[in-house]
Amino acid sequence: MADMLAETLSGKSVMGADGTELGELYNVTMELETGRLDLLLVEPLEEGTAEIDFPQDDEGRFQIPVSRVQAVKDYIVVER
Repeated sequence: MADMLAETLSGKSVMGADGTELGELYNVTMELETGRLDLLLVEPLEEGTAEIDFPQDDEGRFQIPVSRVQAVKDYIVVER
């Protein structure tokens, strides 16, 4: 994946590779020891999130491993 500024990702919509809209990117976590990006925290859509199988944090945000990112264009596309 090409280098990109974090500000270009902020608030970007996240979609499954199958076309399912998952929500909006809230934040990205990283491993402090290695500096590697770890998880996308995605604020879920208001409706239609019952069939999404990603774990959620205490605030209900999806925790999607960065390794599942397939593309970043108009949407962040992730493997489901």
